[in-house]
Amino acid sequence: MTAGARPVRSVDPRTGDSNATDLLPTGAAEVAERCARAGAASAELERIGPAGRAALLRAMADGLELARDEVVTTADRETALGRARLDGELIRTAYQLRFFAEVVEDGAYLEAAIDHPGDTPMGPRPDLRRMLVPTGPVAVFGASNFPLAFSVPGGATAAALAAGCAVVVKAHGSHPLTSALCGRILADAATRAGAPEGTISVVFGREAGTALVSDPAITAVSFTGGHSGASALRALIARRPDPIPFYGELGSVNPLVVTAAGAAERAAEIGRDLVGSFTLGGGQFCTKPGLVLVPAGPDGDRLVDAAGEALAAVPAPALLNAGIAESFASGVKALEGRRLITSGAEPARGFEVRPTAVLVDADELDAALLEELFGPVAVLVRYAPEQLAGVLDRLPGSLVATVHGGAGADPERDRAVEVLRGRAGRLLFNGYPTGVAVSWAQHHGGPWPATDTQHTSVGATAIRRFLRPVAWQNAPQASLPPELRDGPSPVPRRVDGTAVPPARATA
Repeated sequence: MTAGARPVRSVDPRTGDSNATDLLPTGAAEVAERCARAGAASAELERIGPAGRAALLRAMADGLELARDEVVTTADRETALGRARLDGELIRTAYQLRFFAEVVEDGAYLEAAIDHPGDTPMGPRPDLRRMLVPTGPVAVFGASNFPLAFSVPGGATAAALAAGCAVVVKAHGSHPLTSALCGRILADAATRAGAPEGTISVVFGREAGTALVSDPAITAVSFTGGHSGASALRALIARRPDPIPFYGELGSVNPLVVTAAGAAERAAEIGRDLVGSFTLGGGQFCTKPGLVLVPAGPDGDRLVDAAGEALAAVPAPALLNAGIAESFASGVKALEGRRLITSGAEPARGFEVRPTAVLVDADELDAALLEELFGPVAVLVRYAPEQLAGVLDRLPGSLVATVHGGAGADPERDRAVEVLRGRAGRLLFNGYPTGVAVSWAQHHGGPWPATDTQHTSVGATAIRRFLRPVAWQNAPQASLPPELRDGPSPVPRRVDGTAVPPARATA
């Protein structure tokens, strides 16, 4: 705690009312102490092995579910996202923790490989054994728009703990009480599971974030937020004597392309559902479809008309904080002079805003419209057939790209997909991108400026961010990790080039 520091404040987005909490900003000395404890805890988390870490993750999921009402109530008061949405987010968060317990127990994430000594065209080969090991303590910066699934108990925390890395979370200022509550729940669960002190901790305040990424114990940083915040953190990391990985999810327009065949078959349906997607959660999803390409002509007009009718009935949502609301207002103001389609709702209090869409022709699509505008707003672009390829070539990197095509053969869809594969980390067909399933096959990332990493932040391979490879050459058996010793293995391995399944113990 910094001497004379003012208490952290919690704001209700529905009213704009700000109230002092009993939380205080975390001082640099306290951050250093927590990072040191995380360093010691990381060594112990690796030692307790997959079974111990799986038990830890499941205990954390149980703890969140037992405190469901308190967590949802607190989060709703600080985010205005609604109890139904937050209850669903808690379900996802608990599922994600248990999912990573399964990933740990499966063991394939270790990429274990053994090459015995032998002759090769290059000459004699030594005994080589390789697998991934935890990097050490991880700093996680919580997201404003997901107070659970991408914050203290979120995916980065789950993946890091699964890997064997203790976590220090920088709480987001939009939901400090929720962060503190979740931190206590996870820490208590860690104690019950027999995990070491320092497995999970939470710090508060901007200065704490600076101290956190600069601390020598921290080996990687996971961040979800805007480019300005990411740039500041990367600059701090660059000044370290040992620069460390920075995994940033930063912003995305997430294009949605409607082909002529798709519009002809279901224009009204797409128009209505599109509005539901880009206004969901106040338009504050990282996967919101922000740029929609609509064919010019009667079918495209029907889609736009249906979207306008649906948008007119959307209530004014309260955005997460004053900064987001102000940014939204300035972004919409910059659209004045273009054709705007708006909700009939009148913002009345707090951080409420009016959902909006802007309609432009393809030759009016300038650079400003190709940047993400956070909140309930989308850019609808009417294109002629000969313009589509040129528009697609201008698209920035995104987390996800969506194509609504025809039910049968649709060459326009196929050509769009060829381009979009180079622009996005996930390709979605005839759906809406605002849901991101937690699974083995999921990828949640994309080319710059969506992220600055090739890794995913959702799904099993999110664990890869917090692991590094080590090879053992001519090592005695006693010096090898259990997964690389001769004999039956609890994890899948590649032995002398051949995939070998695990030998599971039987009762």
